Amino acid sequence: MSRLRVVEILRSESSPGHVVVKGWVRTKRDSKAFSFLELNDGSCLGNLQVVADATLPGYEEAVVPARTGASIEVEGEIVASQGQGQRWELQASRVVLIGPAPEDYPLQKKGHTMEFMRSIAHLRPRSNLFGAVFRIRSRMAYAIHQFFQERGFVYVHTPIITASDCEGAGEMFRVVTMEGEKVRAGADEFFGKPTYLTVSGQLEGETFACALSNIYTFGPTFRAENSHTSRHAAEFWMIEPEIAFCDLEGDMTLAEEMVKYLVDDALVHCAEDLDFCNRFVDKGLLERLEFVRDRAFERISYTAAVELLLASGQTFEYPVQYGLALQSEHERYLTEQHFRCPTTVYNYPKEIKPFYMRRNDDGKTVAAMDLLVPGIGEIVGGSQREERLDVLLANLCEQGLDPSAYDWYVDLRRYGTVPHAGFGLGFERLLMFITGVGNIRDVIPFPRTPGTAEF
Repeated sequence: MSRLRVVEILRSESSPGHVVVKGWVRTKRDSKAFSFLELNDGSCLGNLQVVADATLPGYEEAVVPARTGASIEVEGEIVASQGQGQRWELQASRVVLIGPAPEDYPLQKKGHTMEFMRSIAHLRPRSNLFGAVFRIRSRMAYAIHQFFQERGFVYVHTPIITASDCEGAGEMFRVVTMEGEKVRAGADEFFGKPTYLTVSGQLEGETFACALSNIYTFGPTFRAENSHTSRHAAEFWMIEPEIAFCDLEGDMTLAEEMVKYLVDDALVHCAEDLDFCNRFVDKGLLERLEFVRDRAFERISYTAAVELLLASGQTFEYPVQYGLALQSEHERYLTEQHFRCPTTVYNYPKEIKPFYMRRNDDGKTVAAMDLLVPGIGEIVGGSQREERLDVLLANLCEQGLDPSAYDWYVDLRRYGTVPHAGFGLGFERLLMFITGVGNIRDVIPFPRTPGTAEF
């Protein structure tokens, strides 16, 4: 008999009848005549109640030692539950103890701190919260591909090892070869030049956009930034579309459509897990997500945003000044207090943006944009790319970069150049927004942050 998953049973409109179910014991209550086991196989938040009669063959060998955390196989009949809060329960005719768990199993039925859960990242997916978070993560990854595939975008795999510093900030992990525990002499010779873990697939993505028109990348990126904030990690995933024959206006529109699409998909397909997050993580989560889905985005230039912040009368930890990057507290003020809706800020000073962003006609700003959402701040950053050869070369020199290191990138402006634009969406930032979870370490299966590379 084929195995059914718990989610299939709990959501059945009629009894599936005789079934085989496998999973882990969440809790167990014993009486003289029965044992009640809450079984979960990770397919959904809900548990399936298993009723095991004490006269069941093998009861002493399989049911009695089946403590919290143990894995079991149960065969029996699905019947209408006599208890409250559940439609079905499983009357067991056979129970097999697959993997016992000792009494010191770490995930007992009690509250645990997020810090403790990070220390057992190999077990935390079995908890209600992290089961919900990582099911949502899975669905959002699927929805991202669905969004772009429905619009005719081509999925491109860009390299993880690269010789290019896309952002020009130098915060990259060097790739070297080893001999035992020592760096091998002449390590750069493996590739013939210094190489690094990528901070972005954008530059390589542009080469494909200039051939296939609309492409997107979705993969891991790395940043050697010694930051211990709740929003930064050394390894994270990025979604980076590139669109040929596109300007900043089209770029902003696509980013706004994507965020709304993903929020709507989560509300439709992750309702049970989002309800859990709304009850136990962020009580305003569902209201905020529905608000973002249903409201139009506000748009404001960087210059006007700075003027608005200066006139707000608010006291900020970080100063507000033209020419400085907006901080999270500034971004959240715009979305949560002033506009009270998602906001896209555009046309930033050229001095605080990378070389590849298109210079505006004013000579002071570039065609860049950041999409801000309540509760997080920036969730998307993008720009129209500089397609003019002479301007791009000047930008490289102005920022102290060697044009010869970007010959292949500059070639795109020599051979059939076109206006094009793109953006980057930090997948974990999106997940923080969707789930209400406040720390990026808790939406990554195995977080890599300064000083931490466990598991």
